[in-house]
Amino acid sequence: MLISYEKAAQMIEEGRILHIAGTEALLKKLPKGKWIGGSTEYFMAEEGGKVSSDLLFVTDFSKTKSVYERFKIQSYDKKNICKVSADAYENGFSILIVPFDSTVHKEYAHNASGYENMFLRHIVGWIAGLNLEKEGQTPIAVNGFTGEVFSDKAVALHLQTKEDKTISVNIINIFEQDTSSPVIEFSEEGFHVKKCLVNGKEVVFADYIAKNKIDTKLPIVGDYSGSGVNISFKSIENDIVNFYAPVFQGIKYRIAKPVSDYVELFNKHILEHSDDSSAFSCNCILNFLYGDLEHKKIESFAGPITFGEIAYQLVNQTLVYVTVM
Repeated sequence: MLISYEKAAQMIEEGRILHIAGTEALLKKLPKGKWIGGSTEYFMAEEGGKVSSDLLFVTDFSKTKSVYERFKIQSYDKKNICKVSADAYENGFSILIVPFDSTVHKEYAHNASGYENMFLRHIVGWIAGLNLEKEGQTPIAVNGFTGEVFSDKAVALHLQTKEDKTISVNIINIFEQDTSSPVIEFSEEGFHVKKCLVNGKEVVFADYIAKNKIDTKLPIVGDYSGSGVNISFKSIENDIVNFYAPVFQGIKYRIAKPVSDYVELFNKHILEHSDDSSAFSCNCILNFLYGDLEHKKIESFAGPITFGEIAYQLVNQTLVYVTVM
């Protein structure tokens, strides 16, 4: 629910177990308690998509005591983020919040798939961001238990559920590879690239995009053993192409299949999941902007609008949600 600072502070004082999203300024003012938080001014609320610097999105895990038995809150830097999945409960799920463009963000994006127990535990979460229209902001994650505010560390809320509960991590992705697109490969890995191979020929990627009038609202989609993983374009500056997630060597990418109506296709995919009731969800800032989601309702999927989503590893331009049945 999207609520006032005063209401959120009251819930913390009542000892509730909370996940909170809001502005850097509001998060820093909140009292200590059983909560974690991350910065964003974009939300999907019950009443629809909203941009606000005055409200906080709060997920309350205390109201379902029959579901959640134990919890723990932990902070991670780039050296120990590899332990996040090992720290998670065997039965339950963990919400991880990582500040955008931090060292821990880059570490997680590059290496999460190789962490101990990564695909044997349920790890979800999001990349904390800022308002794209405002200057002077810093993406942060907050350990509400200690009161620490981080621009360079991640925080996790590990939740344990009863043994009879089944956890499912789900991804709504409207994109797939355009098989008519040439194969794109990278010899340099990371969030920023200059050159790539297009059907085996080296080109300056920015020039290739401009020459072929490629719509950068569409991600490139990597083939990960048959599964498509989006890499979204952030910007192109001085012949450097910047992404919201890293590209990797050895992966064959293609531009995503063109979308005639972003809003219509996104809503169609949402409807296919509309019967699910999420315990937690988050949605990408690019879906919010390109899908024109401000003031639009998405039933069952309220949560923060993010600068990257976590479904075990980092994903882009998706909606991620968890069900507990």
